[in-house]
Amino acid sequence: MTNEPDPFAPVEDVVEPTARKDLVLAITGLGAALILALLSVLPAQFAVGSPGPTFNTLGEDEDGTPVVEISGAPTYPASGELRLTTVSVGSASSGWFTLGQVLRGWVSDARYVQPEEAVLGDPDERDAVEQQSQEQWITSQQSATVAALGALGQEVPATITVAEFTDESNAQGLLEEDDVITAMNGTLIDSYTDVFDVLGTLDAGDDVTVTVTRGDETFDETFATLDDGSGGAVMGIYVQPEFDMPIDVTVNVEQVGGPSAGLMFALSIMDQAHRGRRACVTPTSRAPAPSAPMAMSSPSAASA
Repeated sequence: MTNEPDPFAPVEDVVEPTARKDLVLAITGLGAALILALLSVLPAQFAVGSPGPTFNTLGEDEDGTPVVEISGAPTYPASGELRLTTVSVGSASSGWFTLGQVLRGWVSDARYVQPEEAVLGDPDERDAVEQQSQEQWITSQQSATVAALGALGQEVPATITVAEFTDESNAQGLLEEDDVITAMNGTLIDSYTDVFDVLGTLDAGDDVTVTVTRGDETFDETFATLDDGSGGAVMGIYVQPEFDMPIDVTVNVEQVGGPSAGLMFALSIMDQAHRGRRACVTPTSRAPAPSAPMAMSSPSAASA
């Protein structure tokens, strides 16, 4: 009997250490690649904003309809362009939206990435947020019309109604929501700017006498004004103006919402409604309009 190896015995595989390491690295790399591939197609709960389409408010849409259409007053041809810019927002709840798009948005200078709820609200609030966005879009157009007509020297009549109060307002307990303001310090209030004309004559802390109509009663209430932060006087209330528009303005832009673009609307109205007039940008306006894109201020009330 000899110690020679059995030629028919199974041969054990011998794996060198270097080969084993390469195998582990290959398996790990494959796993990582599969995970990244999976994440790149799974929905991601983020919202990505990017530059959207622009609209020339002095021009026409693809069907030849004016972007800003005025009726009830003469209009005149306007040259040049006044571009309304927009921001397109995509999210997982509105379409197929992946982590790959989120990562590209993070490294892009032309996009922004935020959690979906920070932009669109909680899932159970989405309908309310969308409705508010549309209300702000309409209010922006209305405010633009008032501002444009005021710049052209035409005051727009308005009924001014108390909507709500700030926490510090001295009008609480004296005025009520839905009170109609008819005069301030003896000056009739026939327009939105009349409110600020009266407040402009006061210093913070001065008393103001407000005449209101509540139901069938009309009476006066006097209270101290507050500081607006720069020494000016405010009443600490939100008012809801109901304008009696002398013209009708229609903005033929679909699938756009939010509070911005009022300036472009106002400049377009000014250009079209006044022969030879060339509108120039001014930083402030007394028409009640939200001040910045994505700023979620009240769509129906302005502070006074």
